[in-house]
Amino acid sequence: MTPTIPADQPLQFVLHQFIFPFSLDRHSRDQVKHQMMKDGFHPFYLQNLSLEDAFYGEDFRVSHHNLERYYLPFTNRILFPRRDEDEGLRRFSKSMSLPCRMDTESGSIRFTIHSVDVILCPFDIGFITLRTELDRQDLHYTQALEFAGRFRVLQNLKDQQKRTLLTVDEGDAYQEVEDLIFHKLVPGMMPYMDKTELKESYFEKLPFFVDERMFVHSLYAFDQEQEITDIDLYRGSRIDGTDEEGRPYISASNSDYISRYCRKHAYDRWAPHTYYLTEETSFVCLTNQEHQAAAAIGSHMCGEYYYAILLNLFYKIVLLKLSTRYSHVQLEKNQDEIEELIRAITLFSAKYYFLEVVSQSQGKDIFLQVKDHLGSDHLFKEVKETLSDLYTYQEDFTSKRSSYLLQILTIYTVISGIYGMNQVIEDLKGDIDWSKVQEYSSFEYIALGVTLTGIVVSFGLGMHTIYRLYRGWRKRKELKKL
Repeated sequence: MTPTIPADQPLQFVLHQFIFPFSLDRHSRDQVKHQMMKDGFHPFYLQNLSLEDAFYGEDFRVSHHNLERYYLPFTNRILFPRRDEDEGLRRFSKSMSLPCRMDTESGSIRFTIHSVDVILCPFDIGFITLRTELDRQDLHYTQALEFAGRFRVLQNLKDQQKRTLLTVDEGDAYQEVEDLIFHKLVPGMMPYMDKTELKESYFEKLPFFVDERMFVHSLYAFDQEQEITDIDLYRGSRIDGTDEEGRPYISASNSDYISRYCRKHAYDRWAPHTYYLTEETSFVCLTNQEHQAAAAIGSHMCGEYYYAILLNLFYKIVLLKLSTRYSHVQLEKNQDEIEELIRAITLFSAKYYFLEVVSQSQGKDIFLQVKDHLGSDHLFKEVKETLSDLYTYQEDFTSKRSSYLLQILTIYTVISGIYGMNQVIEDLKGDIDWSKVQEYSSFEYIALGVTLTGIVVSFGLGMHTIYRLYRGWRKRKELKKL
């Protein structure tokens, strides 16, 4: 049975938070902090209560006391570091209240960019979050979905039929969302982004972890009399806006499939009035509660659930980076990379990847649902298997290297001690008379060669050991900063 898409459903308001993960240049974290302060961003501290209503729009306020109670203490240490030098997710925010307009082939959509976040994370990872709200006048569901579907695309390389023009405050205009972000909203960030992977790409200009689209974190507040159906849930989770003719669109034609999808992806504890849906690229809430209750949900979306998404995205991206590094390690040639990867995996497992994060039952359910659909547990299992393989290889490599080294040293010790030193030791005392070397027999030349090369080999091994100890100390020092 083909589903029937309802006519334009009116909405009270719509909040979107678009999250773009990126990779930082190594050792550029301090420079980025200075650049953010220069660009007008403010460090976010949980103890600063004046920030509770600074970044989220007129009707929304994030309680810092509730944020602290929502997460377990060891999670708070990572999510809300007290000082700039503390380890964890370092957030910088800037309030903007910037009126904008999106022009498409079928009309215009007005919206406001309330604020922008830049979050600096361990393992050289960062996030940029754009917090937007659509104009509430004559607002309907299909329009809101179409806006999210277009705005999340940083580089429109695939769908040349859907072109957009973004106008900021009736002034500057941008054809790509990435231009709006890096020319207007966060102009100082681009020089610090790691573009190593772009050397192998043909068209991309930004270092994407998955593709050229942002993660969408949304709240759609329907009118109270508006029933929320499976079709609404499916379209919201899949961000299905309009087709080429501008008509409401849904990316499935089987009603049974849509129902199964909703049962798998929806958290319906507060149904039929409120639903939360999780996808690999979106976290969406649909509600038809009255305005005050819906605004309270919006505050939670900007607060507790926002950090749940950030932490899960951080998990996924770190695990992807570790898996990618493992695929690039050449086991026979790069022992230092193997040791560094072992340290990084061990540090992440022990310090950041928590099995228990949230203290409240409903929050725990939603967090685990997000974690499941983002695939973090599966990736973590693969990385732990990778760690086991690396340890096995390292043990075999170290054992073979030690065996070969012991054989070499034994040979040198036996030959130089029993044979070589007895042959030439007297000639090497005091002032050496090199003219005697011309009178040596073949065996004495061999003895002299063994003695001298033994000294060189011993000196070289000593210097190599000191160098490796120094490199290990530097690597451990760098990892402590993560």
